[in-house]
Amino acid sequence: MANSFHIVVCASIVPDPLQTLEPITGPTGPGLKSEMNLPAVLDPWAACALYEAASLATKHPGSKVWLVSMGPKAKLQQVMMTVAQKVPFELVAVDGPIGGFTDAHATAAVLAETIAAIPGLDREHLLLFGGWESASRGAGVTMQIIGERLEITDQFQGVDQITINNDGSFTILERVEGGKHQVSTCAGTPALLGWATGELPEPRNNPQVGMANMRGVMPALQKAKSAKLDANGLSYVSVSLPKQRRETRLVKDMPEDEIAREIVQWIAE
Repeated sequence: MANSFHIVVCASIVPDPLQTLEPITGPTGPGLKSEMNLPAVLDPWAACALYEAASLATKHPGSKVWLVSMGPKAKLQQVMMTVAQKVPFELVAVDGPIGGFTDAHATAAVLAETIAAIPGLDREHLLLFGGWESASRGAGVTMQIIGERLEITDQFQGVDQITINNDGSFTILERVEGGKHQVSTCAGTPALLGWATGELPEPRNNPQVGMANMRGVMPALQKAKSAKLDANGLSYVSVSLPKQRRETRLVKDMPEDEIAREIVQWIAE
């Protein structure tokens, strides 16, 4: 069918950012204190990519959305109970480590291999979506490496909008410096889009969508393959929370120009 797409969304799960996250160094390297006990959510940037994918699939009949996610199966199940109620998708799960201290190349290799093995995936009509940034695997190169491994050379990062044209090409708005967008036109699929926040709000929970998704989510979790990520020589000297710095000085009747001058001087330092 014309202008139908196979959309694969790469989305990791991350600890809820509203929780206190304390980095520690354990026997296997750096991590988060009580990480497995922290509630998890779908990575915020990847969530935007998923919502955009679902919206695009709705507008183009014959399209299909896969959600590829790597993490401990127990955590994936917890997150999918909520995410499944948002939009329709087919889950492809990988039982692997979670966290921001994994090597991006090892992560990309596992995800690229998983995507390539999806049954029925049409590479000629593939749109590979993911987060431009990440709350865990935020090396800034993971999606790019996945695309390279899948031989996808048309890649766009910081995407806020995609518009499909009648001839099968699409126009993309990418964020650039100065709060502006770069307008690009791609002749067609396959292509990779690393999403910023997009332009869609978070969909409301729909129990019917959730029940339909969960019929496939549970079997996908049960047959999820285990993946071990190699460090590839990556090591961390230390991990710690950012240090807070606060310098307070009480001054009365200081002229506004003098206040502004001190602020500028402080920023410059």
